[in-house]
Amino acid sequence: MTTRPVAAPAPGTASAAPVTALRRHRRRRLLLVLAVLAGLIVALATLALTLGAASLPPGRALLALFGVGDDGDLFIVQRLRLPRLLAALLAGAAFGLAGALFQSTLRNPLASPDILGIATGASVGAVTVMLGLGLTGLAVSAGAFAGASVIALLIWFFAWRQGLHSIRFVLVGVGFAYLASSILAWLLASADQREAASALVWTVGSVADVRGTELAVLGLGLAVLALVVASIARWQAPLGLGDDHARGLGVSTDAARVGSLLAAVALVALATSVVGPLAFVALVAPAIARRLVDDGGAALTVSVATGAALVLAADVVAENGLLGVTAPTGIVTGLVGAPYLLWLLATHEKRARA
Repeated sequence: MTTRPVAAPAPGTASAAPVTALRRHRRRRLLLVLAVLAGLIVALATLALTLGAASLPPGRALLALFGVGDDGDLFIVQRLRLPRLLAALLAGAAFGLAGALFQSTLRNPLASPDILGIATGASVGAVTVMLGLGLTGLAVSAGAFAGASVIALLIWFFAWRQGLHSIRFVLVGVGFAYLASSILAWLLASADQREAASALVWTVGSVADVRGTELAVLGLGLAVLALVVASIARWQAPLGLGDDHARGLGVSTDAARVGSLLAAVALVALATSVVGPLAFVALVAPAIARRLVDDGGAALTVSVATGAALVLAADVVAENGLLGVTAPTGIVTGLVGAPYLLWLLATHEKRARA
């Protein structure tokens, strides 16, 4: 009996098979995670449209969403609840994407606009416009955008030493965060009590009063910046490997880091200028996203969905008093994010010692 010789595998086939299988597994996991997050967002959106002082059955709320029903249902859903829902989703997506860019580019899980002072800078700009100039509406949003941009530029100026290095950027940012917090406290303390109270509510962060032009600006700005991030997303994986490896892969590290951080700052300034500084969303959302996809990379897409789900869930809890009292959305995100930050600091120190 003759036996046929077994053909040898083509060069590289055996080594490529595990890589292909790993990529296929990650792709399936990514799709599964995005599907679960999409289902969660739909469920939360249904709750946001039905719960409230004038509760509606889910069927009537969904019909009113598409313009079917009596005038009362249409007013409640389309004029009151839908803008708030969209603001929560858009702001959460912007904060989640910005946080993912910060943490991936700077290779630091503690890097977020809350800790780096950029969100506080936005608050200083907005409160200056509200209390110093007596303006409201889009002028407050413009002031917040300017405040965030100024703090970011100052951090860049003091952190740049023949390049932009991650540790120096974070340390300088923490210093400016304390400076901006002190300026904000002085502005509130020196203002009239009633005016200071209204400004203080803005500094906490809320999606309750976002309507019309502000909502359109948030949506359009996020769409434009998302396209910008999509064009530079290919830089995130090489940057996560370190500067030497990134240069070996042909990436100009300084240009890639500056471009990514500029996009992140623009996202933070945009979202904060409309809804205020929703605490810890940019810190928590990317960390959850990376754990969901079991990936040490940026996980940009999942961070967007996670941020949107987090802010929408926080707003449902805040608006309906599920913690015993109604509160601005930023209060709930702060209650969730503060324990996470303490846990992250503790585990980060243990990993550094190890």
